[in-house]
Amino acid sequence: MKSLVTKYLFICIFLCIADTAYANEVQNIESHELKQHIQQGIAVIDVRTTSEWKKTGVLEGSHLIMFYDEQGKYDLNAWLAEVAQVANKDEPVILICHSGGRSKQLAKYLANVVGYKEVYNVKHGISHWIKKKNIVVTPN
Repeated sequence: MKSLVTKYLFICIFLCIADTAYANEVQNIESHELKQHIQQGIAVIDVRTTSEWKKTGVLEGSHLIMFYDEQGKYDLNAWLAEVAQVANKDEPVILICHSGGRSKQLAKYLANVVGYKEVYNVKHGISHWIKKKNIVVTPN
């Protein structure tokens, strides 16, 4: 019985440690903070679809790496490979989408599952950026 309790305790401790191993916190930022981070040279990844980029424009210099395609399908491994070309796990990275929902979930994934140390999510997305009269450009 003592052996069983010891094993159970070990498993609980291991799971707690494993659960927090990549518990990096995503930082939600506003448009004015995004400007500051862009000036610091932090990479911005726009995860929206091609049609969304064309409809609203994009942040100048942002990396256009859509997560969901126009049919709502995704290839997580391909997306992660493209993200890794922009920023490695030790470099800060900013994610943006239309309203902040998709980018928030993907930012959490990068931080908590993949192990990125400094991940930012733009609250309210590009729609808020545009509402605040910030500049967007036509995507290439």
